[in-house]
Amino acid sequence: MRRPRLPVTSTGWVVLAAGAGALAVGWQRGWVEVATAGAVLLVLFLVSLVFAVGRSSYAVTLELVDTRVRIGQRALGRVEVVSTARRRLLPARVELPVGAGSATFALPWMVPGAVHEDVFSIPTTRRGVITVGPVRSVRGDPLGLLRRRVRWTDTIELYVHPEVVALTGASAGVLRDLEGQSTRELSNNDMSFHALRVYVAGDDRRNIHWKTTARTGQLMVRQYEDTRRTHTALALATCTEDFSDDAEFELAVSVAASIGVGTVRDERGLTACAGESVLRSSSSVLLLDDCSGLVMGDDQPRVADLAAICARRAPDASAVIVVLGSVVPEADILAAVRVLHGVRTVVVGCSVGVPLSVRTRRGVSFVTLGDLADLPQALLAVGS
Repeated sequence: MRRPRLPVTSTGWVVLAAGAGALAVGWQRGWVEVATAGAVLLVLFLVSLVFAVGRSSYAVTLELVDTRVRIGQRALGRVEVVSTARRRLLPARVELPVGAGSATFALPWMVPGAVHEDVFSIPTTRRGVITVGPVRSVRGDPLGLLRRRVRWTDTIELYVHPEVVALTGASAGVLRDLEGQSTRELSNNDMSFHALRVYVAGDDRRNIHWKTTARTGQLMVRQYEDTRRTHTALALATCTEDFSDDAEFELAVSVAASIGVGTVRDERGLTACAGESVLRSSSSVLLLDDCSGLVMGDDQPRVADLAAICARRAPDASAVIVVLGSVVPEADILAAVRVLHGVRTVVVGCSVGVPLSVRTRRGVSFVTLGDLADLPQALLAVGS
C-alpha cells in the first residue's frame, strides 16, 4: 500500500545543482562570493532533509457516504488518520486527489494512537465518474526542496448519475407489453389471427377452419401474425458531429437513461447501447453507472452505423428507440433505420429549449424534445 516517491522536487534539484556548481567554480577560481553562495544553497538543501527524513506510520481510512449520487446531490466523505508509530510524529499534510483536482488536509503533531479526522464534500454539478484518492501523506520543508509522499489507500469511484425522470404511466405507451406486439411476418402457429389460406400438405390439421371449409368445399387453414414479447432496443448516439453542443448531449444521456431505467423497472427486456458500447441493463443502478461515464467522441459511429449495431445486437427487438442530437438530417435518419425491418422505431432528437413535437413519417415516429420533463408526455403521444 505504501509507495514512497523520490523526495527531491524539481526546485530541489535546481538548488542542489546550483549550489554544487557555484561552490566548485568559486573554490577553483577563488571567488569567495560565489563559493559562499554555493555553500549557502547546499546548507539549505541539507537542512531540508531534516523535514523529510524518518518514517511515518499511519493507519488511514478513506470512506464515502454514498458512491452513487445524482447531479446536485451532496457527496460526503471522510479521511481518518490514526498514528501507529511508537513515537511522536511531526506535522504533515494529507493530499486527496478528487478527479482532476486535489484537496489538502493538515496533520498536527500526533502522539502514538492519536486519531485525526477530516470530512470533505465533493461537487457534483456535472455527470461523470469521479476518482477519489488515493490518500497520500506529504512531508517536506517550507521551501519546497523536498517532498516525501507515501500512498496509504486505494482509489474509490464516485458515480454521478445523470438526471432522470420517472416514466410511471407514460411507459405504458410505446413500451407497453400486454400480449405481445404483432410483426409483419406470417406464421402458422401463434396467438394473433390474421387470415385464412388454402391448405397445403404439411399444414397442422388443428389449424383447419372447418366452417369455411364446409362453405367453400376446400380445406382452409388459419394463418397468424408472429407476435413477440416486448424487447426494447435503446441506442444513444455518442458521435460529436450528431450534437450541436455539450448541453444537447447531456439532455440525450438523460433521455436515454430515463427510458432505460423505466424499461428495467417495468421488467421488460432491454438492450441498450451507446455508440459501440453496450450498457449493462440487468439493473437500473448498473445502467446509470454506465451512463455516468459516457462521453462524446469524433471516432464514434454515426446514425447509420448506430442503427446497424442496434439491429445486430437486438435482432428480436419489438421496439427501437434512437436518441440523438438536433443536427442529424431527417433524410439520413430514415435511410439509416431501413435496416430495422418490421420493428417499431422511435427517434428522439434532443434540442435544448425547443417545444415538444411528435410526428410520424414513413412509419417512423419522430420526437423533438427540448426539456427532460416533457419525456413522459412525448412517450404517451407516441404510444397513442
